[in-house]
Amino acid sequence: MSQILMLTNDRGSSVEVLPALELLSHAVHILPAVPTALLEAKPTELIMVDARKDLVGSRSLTQLLRATGISVPLLLVLTEGGMAAVSASWAADDVILNTAGPAEVEARIRLALTRAASTENGTHQEIQAAGIVIDEDSYTARVHGTALNLTYKEFELLKYLAQHPGRVFTRAQLLNEVWGYDYYGGTRTVDVHVRRLRAKLGSENENLICTVRNVGYRLTISKVPDDALADA
Repeated sequence: MSQILMLTNDRGSSVEVLPALELLSHAVHILPAVPTALLEAKPTELIMVDARKDLVGSRSLTQLLRATGISVPLLLVLTEGGMAAVSASWAADDVILNTAGPAEVEARIRLALTRAASTENGTHQEIQAAGIVIDEDSYTARVHGTALNLTYKEFELLKYLAQHPGRVFTRAQLLNEVWGYDYYGGTRTVDVHVRRLRAKLGSENENLICTVRNVGYRLTISKVPDDALADA
């Protein structure tokens, strides 16, 4: 039996969110879908976020939970229509349809807990590229040993580029992967965050994020001419 925290703004039991969960032998604790609810939470092994009705709010909630250092698995409960909205930017470990049967729900819970245990017992890994070191567990980033003071989106953007060194991404691709497809801002948001990242990297390292004219950006592992850093 696992200790599960259900974050939902629907009042009542978890049967209204994920009916099959009531048929399993897990202990379910229900709290409002807000980050401060964790202050009242009992020790938990897994968090389920009710994302059936508020996709934008649920994505923000999962991102905030990760930013605060939550390491237990995060599972999203979605409707069929909501499945198309989920991307890596949500920072969730898995998704479950609210109509899933007991066997599927049990399997997803078991797999999420097994993956979490394997990660905890495994070797701690960092993302390293071009002198940048990113620690996903602590949400910290360093460049040539110097810590960077980054916002959540700056961290996610730098992490994504560092995961694919040398690969060029268009602004639209970065906006979709880091902000999510349902973000209503324009692609200039990417330019603003790139400028902020370059400023925080410092004059000696700002050319690590290279502009590919008329295309987009990439994290480069080689020196580039200063004029290549001009906005495309």
